Amino acid sequence: MAISPDPVLAPDAYRQSLLAALGEDDPAEVQAQTPALIRLLVAEAGDALRVAPAPGEWSALECIAHLVDGALVVAARSRWILAEDEPDIVGYDQDLWVSVLRQVDEDPGRLIAVFDALRRWDLALWGRTTPEQRARVGVHRERGPESYELTFRLAAGHDRVHLAQARRALEAARAAGAGAGR
Repeated sequence: MAISPDPVLAPDAYRQSLLAALGEDDPAEVQAQTPALIRLLVAEAGDALRVAPAPGEWSALECIAHLVDGALVVAARSRWILAEDEPDIVGYDQDLWVSVLRQVDEDPGRLIAVFDALRRWDLALWGRTTPEQRARVGVHRERGPESYELTFRLAAGHDRVHLAQARRALEAARAAGAGAGR
């Protein structure tokens, strides 16, 4: 189960929670740092990586898998927004993706490799877009109009929120005796 921010929140509240997590920081710098932070988290996790802190909550590995899912979704949304006129942006149920796709069984190394590739691809795209392109809009079915720039900023805040969630999951798992970091 996702820990705040939750897309079930009112759309503006969800958006604001992610933007607050980003603050005034450069979203490209935040996103560029995330792969290394994920690698560090996995390296330090030990046996606690796959342990959920409580029933219905995500393990650290599931948080990481959700970051990968999010990177995949943002990569597609960004390209639709840049290439098409006001495309329809479909939401997704993050809890279903984590549970139905059995993310807890995923290989952490594969998740890191996929995330890193998607992130480098998206950062390269961001770097070659103009201010006019960044202002292009897609229409999210749940949140309404969102520009490419807003989508990019939200992704950076999303990174921070779910990395913090993964750290909390590890701390809770360790407190319950699930294993020390390595």
